[in-house]
Amino acid sequence: MMTDYDQLASFLAVDPANVALLTDTAHAAIAAGRPADAQALIERLRAIEGPSPAIDHLTGLVAMAAGDWTAAIASFRALTEAGVDAPGVRYNLARSLAMQGDHDDALALLDDDLADALPQAAQLLILLLHDRGDMDRAEVVARAAFDRFPEHDGVNAAISTLAIDLEDPDLARAAAERAGDHPEGLVTQATLAMEAADPAAAALFDRVLAVQPDNPRARVGRGLLALSGQDAAAATVDLDRGAESFGSHLGSWIAAGWAHLLAGDAATARLRFDRALAVDDNFAEGHGSLAVLDLLAGDLHNARQRTAVAQRLDRKGFAGALAAAMLAAGGGDAAKVERIVTLALSTPLDDQGTTIAQALARMGTRR
Repeated sequence: MMTDYDQLASFLAVDPANVALLTDTAHAAIAAGRPADAQALIERLRAIEGPSPAIDHLTGLVAMAAGDWTAAIASFRALTEAGVDAPGVRYNLARSLAMQGDHDDALALLDDDLADALPQAAQLLILLLHDRGDMDRAEVVARAAFDRFPEHDGVNAAISTLAIDLEDPDLARAAAERAGDHPEGLVTQATLAMEAADPAAAALFDRVLAVQPDNPRARVGRGLLALSGQDAAAATVDLDRGAESFGSHLGSWIAAGWAHLLAGDAATARLRFDRALAVDDNFAEGHGSLAVLDLLAGDLHNARQRTAVAQRLDRKGFAGALAAAMLAAGGGDAAKVERIVTLALSTPLDDQGTTIAQALARMGTRR
């Protein structure tokens, strides 16, 4: 089947010096994932037209398509420094900076006017603010974008993910439905289904992982489903992979640790809990989870100390509460403690009926 690029290239073979046709064909080559062909067309354009902002912009687009973010930044920054202030140029510069990890400079470019003008700019701004933890501003931008761009899959997917962390299930559901087949929108639908104990969650997570095998939210979500189904061995695979993809996401490291513990591997569980505390030593669930391991090892002294720390940091933390209950019920009886841990996956930890699986699901699917 002939693509747009193939068709335009055939026209260009007949009229090789047609500047408009060269430009259109270069754009089509970029869209078709053929950056080398696009670059060759740009060189032909430059030979005919000489340097121009339009050619520089095309050069930047080719660099983006090739994943050469340094070259893309150079092209778009040269345009802005020359006075070109078009929204598309500013967005492309911001995206290239973000892809290279320079989030501060990217955020400086993504002002409210740009987010109002381009849905992809609003999407990037929401993602960067969310990643930074600036939830208040992210929510303001997201709610404005929800009204302004009802049909843009990407921005609605970003809003749905943010809304999960804002604990606004209505907004999360509405935005995810608008996001269509966007993977992040599907993950949000799966997360909401999982929290509602809807069996549709598994198929939704699988659908995302079929196209994005390293999607961290989908990996963690599927692992949490396996854990809630008491298939700890399967849970360890997905939770480990999801935690590694997230990197600094505390909840996923804790969930991975519990999966290993429930699979009978306390040593690996300790490594996962330690990894969470390496990210944030004030994370109550890390201390509480390690207290449980200390109890299993018969180390009452450290268990009491860690339990006290966990409960001081967060009175409502599930691991600290479990460790305290285990200290009261099991004390130094390792066999009794182990039975409590095994039962705790499905036994309520508090008067709201929260189980370990539910607590891990809440923590693991939020950033």
